[in-house]
Amino acid sequence: MRTLASVEDVRKVISGWRLVGERIAFVPTMGDLHPGHLQLVRHALTRAPHVVASIFVNPTQFGPGEDFDAYPRTLESDQEKLQREGAQLLFAPAVETLYPGGTGDTTHVGVPQVSRGLCDDFRPGHFAGVATVVARLFNLVQPDIAVFGEKDYQQLAVIRRMVRDLCWPIEIDGVPTVREADGLAMSSRNRYLSADERKLAPVLYQTLCEVVEQVRAQQQSCRTLERQAMEKLEQAGFSPEYVSIRHAQTLQPVETGEMPARVLAAVRLGKARLIDNVSL
Repeated sequence: MRTLASVEDVRKVISGWRLVGERIAFVPTMGDLHPGHLQLVRHALTRAPHVVASIFVNPTQFGPGEDFDAYPRTLESDQEKLQREGAQLLFAPAVETLYPGGTGDTTHVGVPQVSRGLCDDFRPGHFAGVATVVARLFNLVQPDIAVFGEKDYQQLAVIRRMVRDLCWPIEIDGVPTVREADGLAMSSRNRYLSADERKLAPVLYQTLCEVVEQVRAQQQSCRTLERQAMEKLEQAGFSPEYVSIRHAQTLQPVETGEMPARVLAAVRLGKARLIDNVSL
């Protein structure tokens, strides 16, 4: 596997693949790779003969006081993992490579509707940062397929909407969340949990699964179920930001019986912010 940092070098490699008509799958990440990320690479390898991964901790998707400086950077370990999985190319650019004019004075990409509400209420500007960096990476790599995890479900919806609206010929594949044995969704930020918090963390997934069963039973309204789930999480020791039942494609609130749907949640637990979702 080759690791490249310049746009020119990446384009040279990709143009060689293009000349012989071979497809390219792309897995964008912020690094500190865990088995969830590696599952994305494995999926990508089933879709195309060439897999490009990127590692870039994107400053424009972090808000004031968030963990940009503390976010784990583990490039050497990540390179070894990607090579073992069979990725052919790792693009690991510097900030000035993707933002040559600086992050403040640059073109930004905004995605309407699906970027509003949910996490955006608590991380304003986050999805504009995500859409902006993914748009730049797509333009540089020009993949046929891009692979994202479903754990960041609102992010996945934002990217799908962006690709559709900008008429890019890129297939967006969502891969189901990879979980620990006790149900906790794998995340780089799980390392922020203390031992006691780690024991409590799976209650989030358990609560979402209970909401799914209650929605299927159709005995109470979605708004009532959301409120009850928030109360349960708070009593358990979390600081819940939201629990919301949304249409799986539009991310608009749904009433009982509307399908397909997702139950989505975000909570604070100690220093960690945990997000998760379960399909209906």
